[in-house]
Amino acid sequence: MNDVVRWARLLNCRGSSSWRVLICVCVALFGLPTHDLTMAAGSADDRFAVLVFSRTAGYRHDSIPAGIAAIRGLGLQHRFAVDATEGPEIFSDDALAKYRAIVFLNTTGTILNAEQHAAFERFIRRGGGFVGIHSASDTEYKWPWYGKLVGAYFRSHPAIQPAALKVTEPSHPSTTHLPRTWTRTDEWYNFRNPPGAEVTLLVRIDESSYQGGTMGADHPMTWCHSYDGGRAWYTALGHTIESYSDPVFLQHVWGGIAWSASMPFE
Repeated sequence: MNDVVRWARLLNCRGSSSWRVLICVCVALFGLPTHDLTMAAGSADDRFAVLVFSRTAGYRHDSIPAGIAAIRGLGLQHRFAVDATEGPEIFSDDALAKYRAIVFLNTTGTILNAEQHAAFERFIRRGGGFVGIHSASDTEYKWPWYGKLVGAYFRSHPAIQPAALKVTEPSHPSTTHLPRTWTRTDEWYNFRNPPGAEVTLLVRIDESSYQGGTMGADHPMTWCHSYDGGRAWYTALGHTIESYSDPVFLQHVWGGIAWSASMPFE
């Protein structure tokens, strides 16, 4: 048994979940090589797969690397696989078939061609999920289908500053952990038009709590809806690098991923 403990420590199994400890014990007892451990652990982790797409054709957020790393961390925590790319060629029927949801992480501008548009539309129509973070609403202005998917297009923003957010739907997976008034610092978007009545507003911003809001009492920040066979969730939060080390914000994002992917929220 001392050998088992020694192997578990060498393989970084202390404090791990029970399945990983079991694998470590098998390694110790039966001599499985460590590359087999990696394969076994990976397959146990991957409940579903998510694609993070962060291509930009306009302004580029310096928080993108932190965002990718944070979503990978959510994948490790909640047992889903994460692939990240800026290559638009992944938008084909075959390549997208492995994913339950696609995250547009601070994308900007026109980032897909017509053929790739069509593949993404088919992905959603097959029941796929979409998660839009921050400048996902500053993306693909000439693609009406996408405009309806994301829900609203970016118009302007004031300086980064603290503000008070109001949770309007506390039962959603992305908001259950939030206080009814959530104060944080970010870049607060104004939109060309508010999302339509078909979306469920999850979080709005109190314009009296900061300078530069232009949308009034029902200024939306986070919303979700069923769309064209799939599910779409969007949050305007996530401009700053600091957002991606904030556990409250990351739990918000995880709830959006789980909901859009139609997976249990754990």
